[in-house]
Amino acid sequence: MFEIMEKRALNSSMTLMKVNAPFVAKKVKPGQFIILRVDAVGERIPLTVADADPDEGSVTIIFQKVGLSTYKLDELNKGQFISDFVGPLGNPTEIEGYKNAAVIGGGAGCAIAYPQAKALYKMGAKVDVIAGFRNTDLIVLEDEMRAVSDNLYLMTDDGSNGNKGFVTDALKAQIEAGKNYDLVVAIGPLPMMRAVCNLTKEYGIKTIISMNPIMIDGTGMCGGCRITVGGETKFACVDGPDFDGHLVDFDEAMKRLSTFKEQEKRSLEGHICRLKGEN
Repeated sequence: MFEIMEKRALNSSMTLMKVNAPFVAKKVKPGQFIILRVDAVGERIPLTVADADPDEGSVTIIFQKVGLSTYKLDELNKGQFISDFVGPLGNPTEIEGYKNAAVIGGGAGCAIAYPQAKALYKMGAKVDVIAGFRNTDLIVLEDEMRAVSDNLYLMTDDGSNGNKGFVTDALKAQIEAGKNYDLVVAIGPLPMMRAVCNLTKEYGIKTIISMNPIMIDGTGMCGGCRITVGGETKFACVDGPDFDGHLVDFDEAMKRLSTFKEQEKRSLEGHICRLKGEN
């Protein structure tokens, strides 16, 4: 059992939890993930680690309430316990040697982009962070991202924070202004990552993305997280989760990600109705 050391809402749909998991905290590196189960009969949820403190023995996760299991996780509070918390899994992001990077996060993807930016910044690279949200009320980790970047550009779809546009608008503006990026890291919804990759391909900038396909065991045995990269089948859990964004088959990935949407919707509706006493 793994105790919840801290819990706080970042916005109406995203929650931060700090979990007591000392063995994971000692080994995890940026880009790696854990798999948890809320209880003994719960499903396995993969979540990329947002931060870790080996001295404290804590691992920080940030999740968006989008399905039954994340809603059940959000019902737990400080002092309560998560049944299983396994990791670190996957490969760390390969960021050594880069000098001038743009790290891009979209919505909940900022929780994964933050440790990437932090690691690059600690290594002495120049780091621009570009973060995109639907509106200003959904902005998260602003102070944290600003602390690990030379420049932070916050974009909103509706312009409610004064900067209307997409992350690709900000990235293109910086490239055209003379920023000579040798690496772009993009993490967020698949359409956003595809748009970033289409842009950086025009300029020949190496681009790393983090893939989050359907995942079950996290060890490469089930094959549920398979994606096509450069015409070859890869498993996000053991070959990734990071991949060369210019080689990923985004159309296939988006189609597979929507496979169980209807089932997820039905299970969530039933859970919320019971919480409200309507079922």
